Amino acid sequence: MPFLSSIDKVFKDIKYFGDDNSVSSLHLFFGNMDLPPSSYHDFLEELWDEEEEPEEIETMMKAAPYSHHQYLDVFSKVKSQKLPPHHTCDHHIKLEGSLPPVGVIYSLSSQESDTLTAYISENVEKGFIWPNSSSTGAPVPFVKKKDGSLCLCVYYCKHNAVTRKNKYPVPPIKQLLTVFNGSSILCKIDLCGAYNLLRIREGDEHFTCFRAKCCNYEYFAMSFVLTNAPVSL
Repeated sequence: MPFLSSIDKVFKDIKYFGDDNSVSSLHLFFGNMDLPPSSYHDFLEELWDEEEEPEEIETMMKAAPYSHHQYLDVFSKVKSQKLPPHHTCDHHIKLEGSLPPVGVIYSLSSQESDTLTAYISENVEKGFIWPNSSSTGAPVPFVKKKDGSLCLCVYYCKHNAVTRKNKYPVPPIKQLLTVFNGSSILCKIDLCGAYNLLRIREGDEHFTCFRAKCCNYEYFAMSFVLTNAPVSL
């Protein structure tokens, strides 16, 4: 398939150029691709359909009981790092009124620039984000963690202000806890990147746009701090 061969070329060049200019190189290759938007979606779907590594399958088969082998893909670390397919529970963004204003592009320190470059390269390769030309876009500030590293935050405050709120009723915690009354064995499931396991509904992706120093990017997987995200989960 010509499109996939082009993408292979892009990904090889991402790894070849390295962190110093990977973003600009990535933007250059995407800009030279004369492909319809539907091709991007085809590529993202094919990322999910790739086979797991044989070593991972063997490890999962040893860890899971035989009766659960039909659900091995649920435990796949490979698939947890790729964009999942669309489902009926995709995150829907419905705006009330006009689009939010375009956010500013902040000046970045050397550390912030490196963090942004690494974030974009990693998430484009996973299929979680993609370059776009949306007429809106949220700014990207950074928050310093306790260990000195930086956390990238997309500031969706103005986007959330014009998004229709989903008032779906959530049962009280006390009512939910009564389900476990009398139980002697409890199981806890730790989902890997739970937010990224939900897709943005097709057609709503441009509402999630954030502004980087060289290009705008939109999310295909649900991002943090979007209003209604807890309801979607």
